[in-house]
Amino acid sequence: MTPLQFEQQYESDWQELERGLTQLRTGDRKELAAVAGGQFAALYRRVCEHLALARARSYPAYLTERLDRLTGDAHQVIYQRKEFGLVRLKDLVAREIPQAVRAHAVYVWIATAVFVLPTIVIGLLVYFRPELILSVVDPATAAQFEEMYSDDADSIGRLRTADTDWMMFGFYIRHNIGLAFQCFAGGLLFGVGSLFFLAFNGAFFGALAGFLTERGLSSTFYSFVVTHAAFELTAIVLAGAAGLRIGHSLLAPGRATRMQSLVAAAREAIVIVYGATGMLLIAAAVEAFWSSAQWIPHVVKYSVAAVCWIAVIGYLSLQGRRAR
Repeated sequence: MTPLQFEQQYESDWQELERGLTQLRTGDRKELAAVAGGQFAALYRRVCEHLALARARSYPAYLTERLDRLTGDAHQVIYQRKEFGLVRLKDLVAREIPQAVRAHAVYVWIATAVFVLPTIVIGLLVYFRPELILSVVDPATAAQFEEMYSDDADSIGRLRTADTDWMMFGFYIRHNIGLAFQCFAGGLLFGVGSLFFLAFNGAFFGALAGFLTERGLSSTFYSFVVTHAAFELTAIVLAGAAGLRIGHSLLAPGRATRMQSLVAAAREAIVIVYGATGMLLIAAAVEAFWSSAQWIPHVVKYSVAAVCWIAVIGYLSLQGRRAR
C-alpha cells in the first residue's frame, strides 16, 4: 500500500478524531463526557495502530508527524495527563521509561555487548599481566587506586581532595553524568562515538578490576562497587543505547530526511536518557553514602547489591507491561 492509498483509506478516522479533539477544547462539560467515552477511546486506539503501521513502513514524515500529534493529544484527553508535575513524573517512571527500554532492546543489547566484552577481556589481560595497567593509566594514578581501595583507607574509594561524603556525592554526579553524556552524544557521529565510549569505559573498568584483584584488594573493591554498579553501569549502557538509536537514524533515515529522522529518534531516545539520568543520581548517592562505608559488613553489601540488581532488571523487564 502506497502512502497515498494509506492516507485515503484512513483519512475519515483521522478527521473524526480531530473533530472530537476540537469539541473537547471548545465544548461544555456534557459534551466533553460524551466525546471522551468509549467511542472516542476506540477511535484513539485505531489511530495508534495507524501510527505504528506508518512507522513500520517508513511512510513520509508529514504523515507520521500528523498521526503522532493526533495520538498524543488524544492520549492526554483520555488519561487526563499533564505535561508537567508529579503526575507526569509518575507516568514517566512507572510506564514510559521501561517501555522505551524494551522497545529499543536491540540497541540495549548491542550497547551491553560493547561495554561488557572489553571489561572481561581487558580485566583478564591486566590480571595476568599487571604491568598493562600502565597502558590505561599513569603510575601515580595506579598507586592512588591502590590507596583508595586499601583495607587501611578511612573511607573506601574517596579521593584525597574530598574531605566528606557530600563532596564525593557531588563528584560522582558530575563524573557519572559526564560519562553518560559522552555515550549518548557520541551517537551524533553516526553511532561511532557511542560505540567508542562504551568500549573505552568498559576497558577502563576491566583494567581497574583486574589490577586491584591481582593486588589482593578484590574483597574491598568488589564490595565497594557491587551495589551502585547496578544503577551506574546500567545507566551507562542505556545512555549508549540511546546514542546508538540516534546514530542509526542518521545512517538509515528511510524516506525521511536525516534531520526529520534525527528529530524522531531523539524523541524516542530522550525517554531512555531520562531513565539513565535518574539511575545515575541514585548511583551517586549509594556510592557516596553506602558503598564507601567501611563499618558495613561485606555480606550486607552483597545482599543489598543482589536486591538492587534484581530490582533494576525487574523494573526494566516487567514494569509498565500492563499499561496500554
